[in-house]
Amino acid sequence: MGNVRYAARPLEAIRNRELEATSREVWSDSLEAVYATDPEVVAAVLPPPLEPGPEPLVRLNISTVTMPGNLVFGAGWFGVAARHGDVVGEYPLLMPMTTEQATVGGRETFGEPKKIAEITATREGTRLHSVIRRMGFMVAEIRGEVIGEREPSSAERIDFYFKLLPSPEGPGLLDGDPFLVHSHKSSRERRAEIVEGEVLLGDSPLDPVADLPVRGLKSITLAQRATIVDARTVGTVPADDLIPFMHQRYDDLSVLGAGDKGD
Repeated sequence: MGNVRYAARPLEAIRNRELEATSREVWSDSLEAVYATDPEVVAAVLPPPLEPGPEPLVRLNISTVTMPGNLVFGAGWFGVAARHGDVVGEYPLLMPMTTEQATVGGRETFGEPKKIAEITATREGTRLHSVIRRMGFMVAEIRGEVIGEREPSSAERIDFYFKLLPSPEGPGLLDGDPFLVHSHKSSRERRAEIVEGEVLLGDSPLDPVADLPVRGLKSITLAQRATIVDARTVGTVPADDLIPFMHQRYDDLSVLGAGDKGD
């Protein structure tokens, strides 16, 4: 019998490439906007035990990521300020990715709400335009012009994820209580530019980010940034608390007139 590549592998040959990739510096060109929205909307989108953070802030990030070996893909983030007890961080509603590898690894390892999307980022001189599109809809975009630079900085933050498995026994059921993950991120910049511009939110039925309106733009920055991830499972959450929020990560195609079943 020759080499059967689907056969069992020895333990020393087993790798988790998602953990390998996120535990070392990976550089990206990130166009990031932070804006204020309605406090009641932030409270409405947070599954318990998460609660709103100190301010009703939204962070929209549209990035081009370069992996070792010159593998390049698009990545995004749309999340709100939140806290878990005394821990202040962010909770993502959408993490669009352009490749299957980036999507599946993050969802299965960390519980990240990643989805395949189309991401474009263009620069013409000082003019910038980055867009997230999914399933034929414009989800979000940032337009602007570079007006200067600032000193590169370093930052620490914590993101909150839920690892859950829908049950095969029926809709609205989970295979056990979901895990709550704290993802510690350490980032540093090697260049940072100040951008003057605007955030536009599309009225996508599958990714309704437009429900978190822009009430005040805090900042837009274009940065070359590297991030290292150190994530930990901190406990479980009652399944009944998460079931009402499952639609945040699974597309309900019925809103497109495709019947009663989602993906």
